Amino acid sequence: MDFRLSDDQRALRTGTRQLLVALFPRERLRAMVDAGGPGGAGSPAGATAGGASVRELWRELGDAGFFSLRLPEECGGTGLGLPETVLVFEEAGRALLPGPLVATHLAAGLVEGAAEGRALVTALDRPGPVEHLASADAVLLLDRATLRILRPDPDPDADTGVFPRVLGARPVRAVDPTTPLHLVSQLPDDAGAIPAGPPGVVRLRGEATLLTAALQLGSALRTMEMTVAHVKARSQFGRPVGAFQAVQHLCARMFVRAEIARCSVYAASLTVTFGDVSQAKLLADTAAVRNARDCLQLHGGFGFTWDADVHPHLKRAWLRAAQWQSAAEAEEGLAEELLTEFPGGLATGQGEVAANVEISSE
Repeated sequence: MDFRLSDDQRALRTGTRQLLVALFPRERLRAMVDAGGPGGAGSPAGATAGGASVRELWRELGDAGFFSLRLPEECGGTGLGLPETVLVFEEAGRALLPGPLVATHLAAGLVEGAAEGRALVTALDRPGPVEHLASADAVLLLDRATLRILRPDPDPDADTGVFPRVLGARPVRAVDPTTPLHLVSQLPDDAGAIPAGPPGVVRLRGEATLLTAALQLGSALRTMEMTVAHVKARSQFGRPVGAFQAVQHLCARMFVRAEIARCSVYAASLTVTFGDVSQAKLLADTAAVRNARDCLQLHGGFGFTWDADVHPHLKRAWLRAAQWQSAAEAEEGLAEELLTEFPGGLATGQGEVAANVEISSE
């Protein structure tokens, strides 16, 4: 399969990167990270403050058309396909854009104001942690066969942080300081939720998993680039650190992980099958986490300080790895597909299976 981008796709990627550098430069990211201490965005007490910071960014992204990429042009969108959207989310992963990007993108056309960035939408597909719940304007519930949308009380005098109370959620400290979390122990019944109808929940889950994998891919590519730049500039014993063979091997493995994940994510954006999407998420999660860890190691003593930019990438990668589809869920789903494909045993597909196992368990 040829994954070389067309001229239009390259222009989209370049334009998105330039836009995000302007909208969310390093200084803005560091300000959000630094505010994530006690009482900041990453702490229970700072959930509303973190949402306020994201809401300002949301309006800017909405004006740029980030959330309406796949809406038809007659509905105010750009009319792009899923492969192009994956490229945009890859760039968002490189820039470490905070907030429920995937949920708000999926809500465009379903929740009023989501496409324009006026509404911040988060999502739940099971009991567990949910991001930016206190500051959300709507919650997508994908726990059943029919999509449901939880909206706040239309009373203008009602409090804005209604969802934690409605869902019985409690705030918890997040590993990522830019992502406030609440823990939901049980999803609601139909009371208070509005059936949304099409599109199907299975499709939305698959797209959410794939776009999360694209975010992870962007982060993996960025930490690889950060590492290569650092080992070229840093000298030890009179030589650039990158001249040492052990360092070169680590950088080469970072490149291989990122490229395998890239091919898998791009392929899944064309097929959108369960197996391809699951493999893409598994490989992208592995690339994002392991590349960030190697990046931290190769930055040496500086890498272990909070001032190093690798820390937000590593913490965000940990968080995304547990979203939508964990490694265990992906592996179980892929194993079930293989057993269905080879009911008499895996002997006929043993070579391909062994290659995948070797890659994912590196």
